[in-house]
Amino acid sequence: MRKFSEKTLLLATHNKGKIEELSKLFENYHFIIKSTLDFNLREPDETENTFVGNARIKAHFAAQNTGLPSLADDSGIEVECLNGAPGVLTSNWSETKKGRNFEYAMEKLWLAIQSTPFDKPYKAQFCCTLVIAWPDGHDEVFEGIIKGQLVWPIRGFNGHGFDPMFQPKGYKETFGEMDRWNKNKISHRGLAFTNLIKNCFYSNND
Repeated sequence: MRKFSEKTLLLATHNKGKIEELSKLFENYHFIIKSTLDFNLREPDETENTFVGNARIKAHFAAQNTGLPSLADDSGIEVECLNGAPGVLTSNWSETKKGRNFEYAMEKLWLAIQSTPFDKPYKAQFCCTLVIAWPDGHDEVFEGIIKGQLVWPIRGFNGHGFDPMFQPKGYKETFGEMDRWNKNKISHRGLAFTNLIKNCFYSNND
């Protein structure tokens, strides 16, 4: 398992919400955080049908074009009664002529669920794959999954994406109702991040 020992880490995303969340998670580490927005780097086409495949595309594209070790994530929601959809196409469900709209995406997802013969609880899971890639082509992969159910009407205004309709197992609040930083401790991205830190980053005591 390769350790990160460089002075700068690039976050391979244009999503300002993800940049803020990941930057907060790294706040106790003494290196510089950059994102692809700082380099005006375009986002590569995500042509794989798995989270790890698309995360690898983004991480390696950023590393090769900036010369910096790059961290990318690919994440989404899988709904049991929809045979795992939207899955890797999660963000696509939010696309409109005016850009991404997750209120529209949540309504679309709920209508899709209502068209099935299944009853509540509508089981779902959030999945996240993190890939850190170096310019020499090496990478490390970490995954996180949190199970729960979907609720309607949506509840809460925190987080992003499908958070207001996802209620994690064992909790009464949706991700959208939780304090954002408390959510990070239990979320799919938080779990993947914990695995990443444990394996690739030196602690402050090292």
